[in-house]
Amino acid sequence: MSMKIPHRLYLSEDQMPKQWYSLRADMKDKPDPMLNPGTLEPIGEEDLYPVFCEKLAHQEFDDVTRYVDIPEEIQEFYKMYRPSPLIRAFNLEKALGTPAKIYYKFEGNNTSGSHKLNSAIAQAYYAKKQGLKGLTTETGAGQWGTALAEACAFYNIPLTVFMVRVSYDQKPFRKIVMQTFGADIFPSPSDTTNAGRAMLEANPNSSGSLGGAISEAIEKAVTTEGYRYVLGSVLNQVLLHQSIIGLESKIAMEMLDEYPDIIVGCAGGGSNLGGLIAPFMQDKLLGKASPRIIAVEPASCPSLTRGRYAYDFCDTAKITPLAKMYTLGSGFMPSQNHAGGLRYHGMSPILSKLYHDGFMEAVSVEQTKVFEAAAFFAKQETILPAPESAHAIRTAIDEALKCKETGETKTILFGLTGTGYFDMSAYGAYNEGTMTDYIPSDEDLAAGFAALPQV
Repeated sequence: MSMKIPHRLYLSEDQMPKQWYSLRADMKDKPDPMLNPGTLEPIGEEDLYPVFCEKLAHQEFDDVTRYVDIPEEIQEFYKMYRPSPLIRAFNLEKALGTPAKIYYKFEGNNTSGSHKLNSAIAQAYYAKKQGLKGLTTETGAGQWGTALAEACAFYNIPLTVFMVRVSYDQKPFRKIVMQTFGADIFPSPSDTTNAGRAMLEANPNSSGSLGGAISEAIEKAVTTEGYRYVLGSVLNQVLLHQSIIGLESKIAMEMLDEYPDIIVGCAGGGSNLGGLIAPFMQDKLLGKASPRIIAVEPASCPSLTRGRYAYDFCDTAKITPLAKMYTLGSGFMPSQNHAGGLRYHGMSPILSKLYHDGFMEAVSVEQTKVFEAAAFFAKQETILPAPESAHAIRTAIDEALKCKETGETKTILFGLTGTGYFDMSAYGAYNEGTMTDYIPSDEDLAAGFAALPQV
């Protein structure tokens, strides 16, 4: 059947998914269990109750439920900015001279400017249902903190955010948005927690890390009555909520009689990538299709491409359970010239397992090449992409150019996680030619590997 291909395809409200999809249900070999760092024994759901909302802890451990009903309140909230559009990049294709068909799922049509709101509203909803007095979290580039501030404001829940210090300094407008929604923001490491004070004592000029900010947020949560901690990436529960991205994408592509040959997503902790690929990876796990799935990470924080698949702490202060994942070591500090997010030392246990078992690929790219792709994309498609998303754009362009060389008409889908309007200093550095690349040496990484727990 022939049809006119639209530039943008939106689902109707009736077509929006009513359930999240859990990849773990279809994984024959599940991710390894989290371990108690003292006993090295697997922990249970109840062990997380002092830290997480009980319902979220249940979602974290549920390996068998394939589809989870999205509560009606969350469905109604989603309708304020979802469904997000699936966009055919006709102008980008033309500029590249490629026979490839390029689609992207754009998650920037909300105030947070990213996909993070998909999980933030779910986590705030469950916190409200449990009657909690407040929440704590960390944020790197600020997208997650912004999204959670919005969600907590919606449910009138106090929020404390520990923002990685280098981003706190580089992105003051992110801080202002969070404060506008009522959140309290601290640069991490801070002098408000024992973990932060210890990090500052060890390095008074520390630029911070997500692992360190996590330590502070967890400490604040467990020492404040009625508070719990929430996380915007990495965890199983977050990938569950973010599956809405991939589910919508698959429905839209089916409407166009399309199926991606290649799926590309940026990879930091795994929330966007895991959400985008979820239903397509299901097809791969069940033998229904075999798309190439490519995770793209920064060369300055290469957990998949150069990390170790090992048990590690999820935070710098080493107070969390141990998770089996690709990691650079919980003490890893990205270079201060690293412009965007994607700065976590480890990768989602789900995605780590899928990568380790050969179901997906991974590449790393230098940030000057990332911003080159971002600027080129913006000029063709009129959206200024977030630096994180631009990693996926870089590799999608590279794959499209390969199609140009071979003459293959492949269908490429990538995730455009959000907009780059809070990243003007980074775009300025690129435009002025002062942006530099940093690639850690093997010696740089060796220190982190040496400190991995002996499991």
